[in-house]
Amino acid sequence: MADEIASLSVESDGASARPLRIAFVTETYPPEVNGVAMTLAELVRRLHARHHQIELIRPRQGHEVAAPKPPDSDGAMLGHGRAAIREVLVRGIRIPRYSQLRMGLPAKGALLRTWTTQRPDVVHIATEGPLGWSALQAARTLKVPVSTDFRTNFHAYSRHYGMRWLHKPIMGYLRQFHNLAHRTTVPTKTLMGELSACGFERLVVVARGIDAERFDPRHRCMALRQRWGLSPDDFGVLYVGRLAAEKNLELLAQAFEAIAVVNPRARLILVGDGPMRSALQARLPNALFCGQQMGHDLARCYASADLFLFPSKTETFGNVTVEAMASGLPVVAFADGAALELIRPGQNGASVALDDDAGYVSAATQLAVDSDTCRALGAVARETALQLDWETIVDRFEVVIRSAAHSGFGSVQTGTLSAPRPIPSR
Repeated sequence: MADEIASLSVESDGASARPLRIAFVTETYPPEVNGVAMTLAELVRRLHARHHQIELIRPRQGHEVAAPKPPDSDGAMLGHGRAAIREVLVRGIRIPRYSQLRMGLPAKGALLRTWTTQRPDVVHIATEGPLGWSALQAARTLKVPVSTDFRTNFHAYSRHYGMRWLHKPIMGYLRQFHNLAHRTTVPTKTLMGELSACGFERLVVVARGIDAERFDPRHRCMALRQRWGLSPDDFGVLYVGRLAAEKNLELLAQAFEAIAVVNPRARLILVGDGPMRSALQARLPNALFCGQQMGHDLARCYASADLFLFPSKTETFGNVTVEAMASGLPVVAFADGAALELIRPGQNGASVALDDDAGYVSAATQLAVDSDTCRALGAVARETALQLDWETIVDRFEVVIRSAAHSGFGSVQTGTLSAPRPIPSR
C-alpha cells in the first residue's frame, strides 16, 4: 500500500500542503449506527482537526428539523469559529426494511447553488445512492474533481433478497459511477483486484482505521457478564452487526447450535438490530439480544465476550472484525474483507474459504471448547489490529484526496450517468 500511495502524483509546490476545502457527501452518518457512518464520522473529525475546511452533505435524519441557516449560507454549522464543519442537510426517505436508516434524495440543483457560491477543491462521495449520484453530476457540471469510496457490496446483496437478476445491473451502475471519479478508495487489496477485473479504474487501497483505546481488552466487565448470565467459567459467543439476511445469520445459528452441543456453558449474545430480529429470537430462544450499542457500552460488549463469530460473505471490509480483534477476541470469519487481510489462521483467529460453511461451523466449535487457545489467539489479534492506527489511515487518505484535487478535471472520461435505482446505505 505504501508504494501505491507514494505513486500518486500531488503537485510539489506550496499549494499541496495547504488545507483543502472538501465537500463530503454521504447518505449515512451518526447517530445512525453502521460501519460506514461511524468510520466516516471519524475520518471527517480527523481531517477537520488537520485544518481542512469540511462541508458535510447528508440527508436530514428523522429527529432533525430544518435548522435556521447562518447568514450567506445554505447550511448549518457543526462547531464554532472559522474552522467549523458546515452541514448541508437534504431531503431523505426511509429505507424499506431499515426504518432507522434514511436514503438521500437527488439534490443536484441545491448542490450546484452551494458549490457555485463556495467552490470546493474536491468533492468526496462516500455512498452511491441518489444523493451521491446527484453530487457526482453537480461536481462534473462545475468541473470540480471527485473522489469516491467503494464501501458496500450492494451487488452481492441481491441474492439474499431473491433478486439475483439485479446483480449485473447494479454492478454496471457502480462501475459507471466510480469510473467517473478521479480516485476511488477501496479497503483491501483483494477487493481492488476483484473490482479491477470487473473494469473499475483508478482504485487506491485505504484501509479502515480502529480506535484501539476504545476497543481494548481492559474494558472487560464481570458485572456485564453476570447480567448476560455468564459465570467466570462460562463462554460468551458474540455477534455484532445488523440482523439482516445479507449477514448470513442462518449460518450463525447453525454454528452456535453446534457450539452448544460441545460446550453447554456457552451463550450467544447478539448486539444489533434489523428485520431478522424476530425470526432469530424464535430460532434461538436462549440467545441474548442486546439491541444496538454504541461507544463505551459497545466496547464493553466486545471485551466481555470470549469468541466473535462473523458469518457475513458480503463485506467490503467488515469493521466489526477489527473492533473484535482490537478488543482481544479471536474471530471466526470467512476469508473476505478485513478477515482475509488480517486473520492468520491458528495465530490470531480462524478464517474459512467462502464456499466452506461446514468448515466455518467446525472452526467455531473447535475454539469454543478451548478457552486457553481463545485467549492466546485474542492477544495476538489485538496486536494485529493495532497496525490500523487511525492517524496512519488519515495520512493515506489525505494523499489520495490531494491527488484527486490536483489531477485536473480532464483526466477522467466524459459522459453522462444514468439515474440509479434506490440503493440503501449500510
